[in-house]
Amino acid sequence: QGHLVESGGGLVQPGGSLRLSCAASGSISSISVMGWYRQAPGNQRELVASITSGGGSTTYADSLKDRAIISRDDAKNTVYLQMNSLKPEDTAVYYCNAVLRLRNGSRFSNYWGQGTQVTVSS
Repeated sequence: QGHLVESGGGLVQPGGSLRLSCAASGSISSISVMGWYRQAPGNQRELVASITSGGGSTTYADSLKDRAIISRDDAKNTVYLQMNSLKPEDTAVYYCNAVLRLRNGSRFSNYWGQGTQVTVSS
């Protein structure tokens, strides 16, 4: 079975930066799209950024388009999200997502990380 392990969340002051990491494990044969979502209290879970295999195509939410960079290292099955100039409204639980296929499987399945808290406050 597949697992997504996140790191990099925490407390940061407004204007600061964070780099989130998410590593996929579990005898993976292939990973297609990987992405980051976030959910703040009272809000729906929204897509922050996504990236296709090989990094050929990326998408960003409008609120982070000029302040975030998503990247991936396919050799390590890892996706990163660099966020700069953070604002209090960026405070949310950030979730890693990956569509992957295991070595003993034939279908792609959607996997979610456990979520990591990002708090932007002075």
